[in-house]
Amino acid sequence: MTTSVRRARPADGPAVTALLVDALSRDPIAEWLVPDAGDRADVLHRLLAVDVDHAIETGHVDVAGDWSAVAVWRRHDLDAQRWTLGDYHLTTFAGQAAPRFGELNAAMGSYRSDAPHHWRSWLAVQPGYGWPVADELLRQHHRVVDRTGHPVYAVVTTEAARDLLCQHSYRPDLPLHLPSGPRLWPLTRAGRPIRSSCSG
Repeated sequence: MTTSVRRARPADGPAVTALLVDALSRDPIAEWLVPDAGDRADVLHRLLAVDVDHAIETGHVDVAGDWSAVAVWRRHDLDAQRWTLGDYHLTTFAGQAAPRFGELNAAMGSYRSDAPHHWRSWLAVQPGYGWPVADELLRQHHRVVDRTGHPVYAVVTTEAARDLLCQHSYRPDLPLHLPSGPRLWPLTRAGRPIRSSCSG
């Protein structure tokens, strides 16, 4: 299966955010982050809208041509602008859920390297489309990152997502444990050596 993939534009921000909110609302970590089901979608939407807008501007956001899936990537090197949903954003947009979002950020930050790398922030697929479209989004970005020789880091919340990334040469590490929350699976895809065009 081959899926057309394109880079998201600023005008795509609301649609990307809506797709991510829908997918994350069904994720096991969402209930832990925002226990109040009535507030969950609103809190996720407020936070993800900020994150997505910034990622489109400074990162790399890919969408399937039929809007069946989206992937959000960030580049971390000396030239990249560092970004995380900090205390100001969490306090402003997450309300009572802010402490747990802070714990999630801390857990993921404890795994991520300070060395140059790419970070897979989000990968969401609409129900009924399955993993093939996610495969294509991963392949597309891996072709980009392999030109840099950098590794890719990711943290996922389900065994299915972990197994998908393992099929794309990611190596799982020991799970991360949130206080009274679900397990997280950190993974690393090793950097590919940059081939020289010169022959010796």
